[in-house]
Formats: sequence, structure tokens, C-alpha cells
Amino acid sequence: MTLRAVMDARRARGRAAFIPYLTAGDTSLAATGRICGALRRVGADIVELGVPFSDPIADGPVNQRAAERALRSGTTLAGILDFAAAGGGAGIPAVLFTYLNPILAMGLEAFARRAKLSGIAGVLAVDLPPEEAGEYRRALTKAGLETIFLASPTTSAERLRAVGAASTGFVYCVSRLGVTGARASMASGLEAEVARVRRAVRRPVAVGFGISTPAQAGAVGRFADGVVVGSAIVRLIEEAPSKAPARVERFARSMVAAMEKSA
Repeated sequence: MTLRAVMDARRARGRAAFIPYLTAGDTSLAATGRICGALRRVGADIVELGVPFSDPIADGPVNQRAAERALRSGTTLAGILDFAAAGGGAGIPAVLFTYLNPILAMGLEAFARRAKLSGIAGVLAVDLPPEEAGEYRRALTKAGLETIFLASPTTSAERLRAVGAASTGFVYCVSRLGVTGARASMASGLEAEVARVRRAVRRPVAVGFGISTPAQAGAVGRFADGVVVGSAIVRLIEEAPSKAPARVERFARSMVAAMEKSA
């Protein structure tokens, strides 16, 4: 099933797709697997597996620290693909959230083949603009992987069309300017911004960056096709690693309940 089909099927059942983000390997890949199991139990539709990187320019402090912990634990892109191939993602369709350098280090075609064999559904290379992604897109498409690109409040109408043309899965709409991280409130005008993006890209639109409470998830889920929750989950892992699966499960359940209630 394609990512779009997953999102469409979830909407047909009454709510937006719930898309949690985890830094893979924080604090170990085994720990990530336990948390994926918890997320499956509460109804996560897609999971974003972050590939730890030494210079994470799009990530705020919480996710930066998670990347540092994952790197210290020895997590690599190859290890994450092996983890996915072994069923570590608990059967949830997985998107790799990565920077381009780890992919290039493995080799585009080798990465694409290996990711597909590992069961990865799609890839978001956050620092790769669509205008420079021709070779990347060809390699991923040939392997049967879906591509995801970013849109932001400053993305022009012309560039949004390029983002839509380059994305075969969904478009990730950044809710506000800046880096990842929990926010006390969502940006004003976000619903109108998502409508603008959807008109231009003609793809499902998932919203992320800053969604950290059930109320926010419920509100965004009314007008977006997917709701991405990252830093709020990663913080729970950071605060109490040994208790993370249970804490994440309770938190994610509250998110899903709010999304279902507001649908």
C-alpha cells in the first residue's frame, strides 16, 4: 500500500494519519523497536525514522541531543536498514527522515535498493531541494520508493508546484519557520497555509514541526491529511529511557484520541 493510500484509508475511517517521529537508535535500535511496538498498539499509521546525523541543521535541541545519543550507540544508516528489514518497525509503514550525506556515502542506487528490500516505504532528505533532486528521484523511483519533499510558509507558488511534482508520497508542510521543537501554540493562519499548499501540490499534505499536545494534534488533524509529532515524543524518551515505551504509548494514545474526537 502506498503512503497516499495509507493516508486516504485513514481519512476514510474518520481522522488524519498519525505520524510519530523517532530518532532511530535513541538510545539503541532495540529501544526504538520497543517504542515502535507501543506506537502500533495505539494506531500509528506511518512512522518517521530519523537517521542520526552529526550536523542536523533542521533539528532543534531535543532532536539534536537524540541524534547525539543515537550516534554514540553506534547507529548508522546501514544499521537502521537492517533494523527495518528485521521487522524493527513493528509493521508500521516507515519513512526515513534523513540528510543527504548518509545516502551519498552509501551510494544512491545501493541505498535505494537496500531501503526497498528493508521494507522502507518512502524517504525525506530534508536538505535536498527538489530542483537538485533529479538523480535522487530517479534512483528512488526505480527502486519503488516514494519521495517526500518539504514546503514552508515562505515557499513560493512556483516552487510549491516543483515540490508537488517531485513528491510521489506526500508533501511535508512545515508549520512554522525555524527548527523542530515543541511549541505552546500553533502558527496563526496554518489552516489557510495548508490549503494553499494542497492546491499547488495535488498530493496529501502532512503537517509537522511544533505539534506537541493532543489539542494541537486534534486541531491540525481537521484540515491536514497527516499529523507529524516528533520532539514531544523524543523528549519523553530523553527524560526516562527505561520507561519510554509506556510513556510514549500513553502520550500517543491521547494524541490519537484527540484526533478522532475532532475529526
